[in-house]
Amino acid sequence: MKFPTVKGSNLAGREYVLPANFDGEWNVVALAFQMWHQNEVDTWMPLLEQAERRIPLVRAYELPVLRSMNRFSQWMIDQGMRGGIPDPATRARTITLYLDKEHFRQAMGLPDENHIYVLLVDRDGQVHWQARGPHSPEKAESLLAAIEQKLAAA
Repeated sequence: MKFPTVKGSNLAGREYVLPANFDGEWNVVALAFQMWHQNEVDTWMPLLEQAERRIPLVRAYELPVLRSMNRFSQWMIDQGMRGGIPDPATRARTITLYLDKEHFRQAMGLPDENHIYVLLVDRDGQVHWQARGPHSPEKAESLLAAIEQKLAAA
């Protein structure tokens, strides 16, 4: 599976073309498709923040995936998210994607929007690991093993 080329901006105002502009050699990406998915994303963030601190080649991102809309609507939604996220580090790692959600999910091979998807993506956009839904000890162990395996192979 390959992460498709998409454009977005983080909540600090930086524009991205992904996957090319991911900052890490290995990027853990939490894709959220519904507002309530933030609760599932939040279950992963302590582990992802710890992985970033421990492993310099790893970066974590939250990617809210929203339907395409006009610039004003995008600005309003982004302003609302900024207002709810005072932490600069969280704003920097939150990249909002406004696009055709169905097309994006199909390109990624993701069957539905019922839960979040967490992916391990390299700089070329190759997806090396994937999980669906909230954090669990088994999923965390699997992700960390995948990262360690990739680092050992490098």
